[in-house]
Amino acid sequence: MFTRFLEYIGTKVLDALYFVGDVMLLFVGAIRQMPKKLRPRHIMHQMSHLGVDTLPIVSLTLLFTGMVMTLQMAGEMIKFGAESTVGGIVAIAVGRELGPVLVGVVAAGRTGSAMTAEISTMKVTEQIDALRVMATNPLGYLVVPRMIACMIMVPLLTVYGNLIGVLGGWVVALKYFGISSYVYWHSIEQFADGADFYAGLIKAMVFGLVIATVGCYYGMRAPAGAEGVGTATTRSVVASIVVIFMLNVILSWMLY
Repeated sequence: MFTRFLEYIGTKVLDALYFVGDVMLLFVGAIRQMPKKLRPRHIMHQMSHLGVDTLPIVSLTLLFTGMVMTLQMAGEMIKFGAESTVGGIVAIAVGRELGPVLVGVVAAGRTGSAMTAEISTMKVTEQIDALRVMATNPLGYLVVPRMIACMIMVPLLTVYGNLIGVLGGWVVALKYFGISSYVYWHSIEQFADGADFYAGLIKAMVFGLVIATVGCYYGMRAPAGAEGVGTATTRSVVASIVVIFMLNVILSWMLY
């Protein structure tokens, strides 16, 4: 019984190491393809697909997050006479953690899944093999535009999400708790620092790279058949979200 348990643990560790190594090989291969031939039209198409199509869900997610944060926190701050810190706390929390993490999770579920489904369908229908026959590197044609688009658009979506989250907190603070607009926005100027937002954008850029790399990896390694597309898509979303939360801990430790 104990031996089987150790075998199970060892198998899972080896699978995790294999996954990390395989993803890194794909990532390095895509980096090598970047200087050779960029396709601006493909990159712009992916940026439009990632940015415009994800705006509504990012807006709703961060708006309600900022509102809930203020609802949970402002009442306690008022009890201790610290209502002048509400805006700063909301801005710091959204800028450092909630903004980049929630945008990364939303992008992984919305864009990463679509990315994996598209590429895995191309693999199942042998379109990727056709690219190789035409002497076109699939990494340069499929992966590189998505990586660049995610690295650009996820930070931009994070900036937008941060603004929406802070505005949601302001609405609740003003209408529900009676905190004046001046007190709310002045507390942001007083307590929040530019580094709180810049470091969040660094996180968002890394998360965008993770979403594109993991999404393309599972798409290009999808099992055969229609069922394989669904399996690859599910694995891609789960793996991306798990890696985002793991890297968030590491990046928070390094940046703050």
